[in-house]
Amino acid sequence: MHPKDLVVQTFRQRFNREPEHLALAPARVNLLGEHVDYNDGLVLPAAIDRATYIAFSQANSDHSTLIAGDFAKEVSFTLKSVSAKSNAGGAPLPDWALYPAGVAWALNEAELEVSALDAVYSSNVPRGAGLSSSASVEMAFVIAWQTLGGWTLPPMQRALLGQKAESKYVGVDCGIMDQFASACGVADHLLVLDCRSLEWQTFPIPRNIAIVIADTSVRRKLTSSGYNERHRSCEEAVKILAENLPGITALRDVSVDDFNRLSDQLPVMVERRARHVIEEMERTRQSVRLLDLGRFREFGKIMNECHVSLRDLYEVSIPELDKMVEIAQSLPGCFGARLTGAGFGGCTVNLVEKNSAKNFAEELTARYQRATNLKPEIYICRASEGARII
Repeated sequence: MHPKDLVVQTFRQRFNREPEHLALAPARVNLLGEHVDYNDGLVLPAAIDRATYIAFSQANSDHSTLIAGDFAKEVSFTLKSVSAKSNAGGAPLPDWALYPAGVAWALNEAELEVSALDAVYSSNVPRGAGLSSSASVEMAFVIAWQTLGGWTLPPMQRALLGQKAESKYVGVDCGIMDQFASACGVADHLLVLDCRSLEWQTFPIPRNIAIVIADTSVRRKLTSSGYNERHRSCEEAVKILAENLPGITALRDVSVDDFNRLSDQLPVMVERRARHVIEEMERTRQSVRLLDLGRFREFGKIMNECHVSLRDLYEVSIPELDKMVEIAQSLPGCFGARLTGAGFGGCTVNLVEKNSAKNFAEELTARYQRATNLKPEIYICRASEGARII
């Protein structure tokens, strides 16, 4: 059953009434600029046509009751209990509930009205796949509470509140990219975001190009992965480099030439992490110029370079991701392929000629399955509009 139908049906069964509203928030895929958002760099994501759907109504009490339709779990909380990360009865919130509860907490911190709601949500975004299922949940609940509260925020402000929920409440020290893409997506366009200034622009995706996402079926849990460790390595690099580059506040401020001149001052592991980030920022700057000229074949080659850097320097790839990328890059019609998202499992993103996309997906599935004995899921995607009431 499609998640849109599931949330409505479950809402009726659980609450014995029709939901007053239905909203969705898309997932995202990032084509370039990986692990640079928390270093103030440029990123190139797109919202995609997979999303979290939420059916919701104003509650008849001070308790919000949430049902996760994908795994039939329920939780109730109040604004007071949310501040203690507990449910209405005082027990700790389950992990899945931290994301919507974190949104309630962040909105309340911003002194926005957070009405008690009854809600059912479900998603066709695979969890733990690197497509930012968490951000799509957060943006869906921001839309829900905005709708019931009668206040309105611009999409970027909604994204910033979702980021605060994830970093300060859930505990994943994330950048702004995922929530931005889910909130600000534009149909049939790539987004280019400056994570420092928050200025952004769009580039149309040519009709002859498809974005193909390949899910390795290998999962990771972000909060227990090396994500936060890599974030700390970047901060350590800035602290050491600032001794010779006064005034820098992020790796965004370090040129490739300056880094090469000073890199021997860094511990070996910190140097590798920082080198990926600084060189990835340069790749992303080059790619924006290529997008402006419509040179997608060259853009694809930069995607390939990005994967090598994520594999060898940032060390967030795994053998299954490497195999998926290797196969994809060998297939006709593929401009570029790399892992997408935080890594440690999940998906690759592939830029493919649209006329070749179906054959590409079939061949990639067959070859990957033979090589790994794992069954992948392949999605030929369309860039989507951002979070909204439907």
